Amino acid sequence: MTDTRDRGLEFGDLADDLEAESYPLSRAELLERYGDREIEHAGGSSTLHEILPKEDAAREEFEDADAVHEVVLNMVGEHAVGRGGYSDRGVGNAEREGDEESF
Repeated sequence: MTDTRDRGLEFGDLADDLEAESYPLSRAELLERYGDREIEHAGGSSTLHEILPKEDAAREEFEDADAVHEVVLNMVGEHAVGRGGYSDRGVGNAEREGDEESF
């Protein structure tokens, strides 16, 4: 079974289905087969159609499941990342200027 969670996105059963898919796979084929599948994130969930618009469907081809995975991670909107401006990496990362760091 594939790890289905990455950087705050939950791919669920789609991760296993993509691993089992035959490649290369065009964006049009990907959306036809899996476009209605939901990917959960901090803002709720989005379908693959919502994350990967069809506009360049004829020109893009995926060589493997990792390539699909990376495109989804790169294309998911900022509504999916959770609290804007937040980082847990220490000083200098407060959401707004003047916010105090808490421990």
